[in-house]
Amino acid sequence: MLLTRTKFPTGPLLFGLFLALATSLSAAENKASAAKKGGVGVTPAESFNVPEGFEVELLYQVPSNSEGSWVCLTTDPKGRLLASDQYGGLYRITVKADGGVDVERLKGDFGMAHGMLSAFGSLYINVNGQPAKGKQKEVKSGIYRLTDTTGDDQYDKVEHLIELKGRGEHGPHALILSPDGKQIYVAGGNTTDLPADVPHSRVPRHWSEDHLLGSMPDARGHNAGRLAPGGWVARINPDGSDFEIIATGFRNEYDIAFNPAGELFTYDADMEWDVGTPWYRPTRVNHVVSGAEFGWRNGAGKWPAYYPDSLGAVVDIGPGSPTGIAFGTGAKFPAKYQKALFICDWSFGNIFAVHMDESGSSYSGSFETFATAAPLPVTDLVVRPQDGLLYFTIGGRRTQSALYRIRYTGPESTAPVAASVDQESQALRQLRHKLESFHGSANPEAVAAAIAELGNSDRNIRFAARIALEHQPVDQWRSKVLALTDPQALIHGVIALARCGEASDASAAIEALTSIKWDALSDSQRIDLLRAYGLTFIRLGTPNDAQRATILAQLDPHLPGKNVDVNRELAQVLIALDADKIAARVVDLMINAPTQEDQMRYAFTLRGHEATWDADSQKAYFGWFQNAAAARGGMSFGGFLSNIRDAAIAKLSDEKKAELGDLLKTPEARDPLADLEPRDVVKEWKVEDLTASSDDTKQAFDFERGKKMFAVGQCYKCHRMSGQGGILGPDLTGAGGRFSTKDLLVSIIEPNKVISDQYGATQFLTLDGKVIVGKVINLAGDRMMVLTNMMNPADQTTIIRDDIDTMGEATTSMMPAGLMDTMTAEEIRDLLAYLKAGGNPSHEIYAK
Repeated sequence: MLLTRTKFPTGPLLFGLFLALATSLSAAENKASAAKKGGVGVTPAESFNVPEGFEVELLYQVPSNSEGSWVCLTTDPKGRLLASDQYGGLYRITVKADGGVDVERLKGDFGMAHGMLSAFGSLYINVNGQPAKGKQKEVKSGIYRLTDTTGDDQYDKVEHLIELKGRGEHGPHALILSPDGKQIYVAGGNTTDLPADVPHSRVPRHWSEDHLLGSMPDARGHNAGRLAPGGWVARINPDGSDFEIIATGFRNEYDIAFNPAGELFTYDADMEWDVGTPWYRPTRVNHVVSGAEFGWRNGAGKWPAYYPDSLGAVVDIGPGSPTGIAFGTGAKFPAKYQKALFICDWSFGNIFAVHMDESGSSYSGSFETFATAAPLPVTDLVVRPQDGLLYFTIGGRRTQSALYRIRYTGPESTAPVAASVDQESQALRQLRHKLESFHGSANPEAVAAAIAELGNSDRNIRFAARIALEHQPVDQWRSKVLALTDPQALIHGVIALARCGEASDASAAIEALTSIKWDALSDSQRIDLLRAYGLTFIRLGTPNDAQRATILAQLDPHLPGKNVDVNRELAQVLIALDADKIAARVVDLMINAPTQEDQMRYAFTLRGHEATWDADSQKAYFGWFQNAAAARGGMSFGGFLSNIRDAAIAKLSDEKKAELGDLLKTPEARDPLADLEPRDVVKEWKVEDLTASSDDTKQAFDFERGKKMFAVGQCYKCHRMSGQGGILGPDLTGAGGRFSTKDLLVSIIEPNKVISDQYGATQFLTLDGKVIVGKVINLAGDRMMVLTNMMNPADQTTIIRDDIDTMGEATTSMMPAGLMDTMTAEEIRDLLAYLKAGGNPSHEIYAK
């Protein structure tokens, strides 16, 4: 939560400013301090936080001047580890009987791998090549096969199986073996071109940007020219033949892994410069199913996770930089960790354990911080079959590299556990697999099977059915989908027709969609309907006047509605149709939206609109940009605001520009607290003051007042509630279901009592006596970038490793105390009810 301005001098300041108040480290606080003064060196094993019963061992500190910085890890059939330097060669690590390791550099001029796989009697590496520099030869990117043909335990034969045009950290990535042991799966980041001649694709090859009102490239120019399909996953035969695209639409998925059931997963990246914008998407774990599209587009164009023509996440993780992943299968760990997916976050220095449950034909998940330290630029990890231990590397971008091992020494059983299988979920997965068998080729049985499941209540099955349909000739199914009477099936059939049909199909598609009764749909189905309209307009053509009138009669009365996501999508379609007074209605939504993300979304949506403005709405619209100057976000946030404003101004006539006058002047950056209404201190609240009254259910709770307190306290800046808000703090939507009233009060009033590893800070004392407290979020060479103000993610402090005297865990939470001291007991009571309800006005707590 964030706080309001107060009239007392000793109260809490802006979120993050308390970080500057730290003084020095006591011996107890310095358990994570460096092994030597004048530079922190490698992260010591004793500095790690891991669950009870686990231990971390530092096995090897990589000499940076000779062995580089390791970013990729795998095992060979003899149980030896193989590691690759990001900019150099390959290294083989033999684990000795006493637990130590021997390291040797493999002979030959190859390396720079982001993916490695020992299989089929060879070592496969996915190389991120480099152009020729001076005397340095060009190294081409792509998949190489290394083979030992002489029996001397060195790879002497090198074959370039597939050239992949892409370099650097968004280039060619992971290589893993298929569950049946017959093929190789490969991942490519969003700057990695697909090969020129791809013989097979499970993703229909008519991918496009698909933005109804256009998009906007990154304000700093990053990937401005990169279009769909984005990052991808494919599979090949051992000789590199039969390249087949499996899924697309990732930003930068570094690694992929199969669970014991043979289902594929990845951990995809965010765009940290977008923090604070409505199109920011947190790092997330995706279930990589056949034919999947995950909606990455450059700049402002990233698709919302709820779009029906893409798939969402198993679990959102938050800001970070995904690197290696591995299931705990075969680990000598307690049962829940054997089943977990371990994922590495390079920038914030975490290894998370993701715990998944079967959910329909897919999975849902939760996660915990499994291992963390600072700095911890963790790059890759593997479970070594020979000892069942988890090995991981840190490094990348020429930072200090090392090899570690995690073992379990606690009392719980580490006996192998079989994967539990829910029979209903298994049956649904089998149905999905049947539909996926039709992906990639025409099959006379596909049409009937696919149409039968377009209305399935399971999202992944609906998706698989539509993709199966799109691989069949349109003439075989056009009339069949248009004849469907189930609204959900009809909507998804029209989406397929919009993606595969021709301009002549537009009238039939619109007629089908306008036959659907809005009131008969759930909110998610309404979003699907709106997306179907959008795709129809984008791909088949805009409606004529008569069609426009019919569509408006169906949709226009429903803006504004109660659902935030529906309002966003409805606003887009109605703006595209120039609905009556649509500008005024959307401006009203923009001004009254509780989060800066939603306000910015509506401002973006209106930037090109010309038809329905009135003078008051136009003044309110451009006045919003003056207020938005107090908002904060990632590195591109301010640039996006400027570009949205410039695009809107470009639509104005000279006469209108003169009329708006000073409102069109470039806004000046302001204190984020400047516009907050000052609130007097009510009381320095204690937990015991509020527990009983907040649990009292004799009086009705006020939803609107609770929501207002959540906004007044600027909680939305860092926390999400019911899909709205920031991502730098934990999502609070489910907090009320997990914690009692007293627990919630303790967390807010006494935030230092329990500090989550994921959101904890590090305290640095430099050699010249400076104290810096914050979260390490990026590294490069000997530099660490530290976020010291959560209100301003673009504001980072650089620390040189050799300038650090000591470092340790900060003992103060990144959430300040005193947040509720300006609220009355009644306001706090309603705020807690709002938290318990997860922001849902229909929750039983509001039954009165």
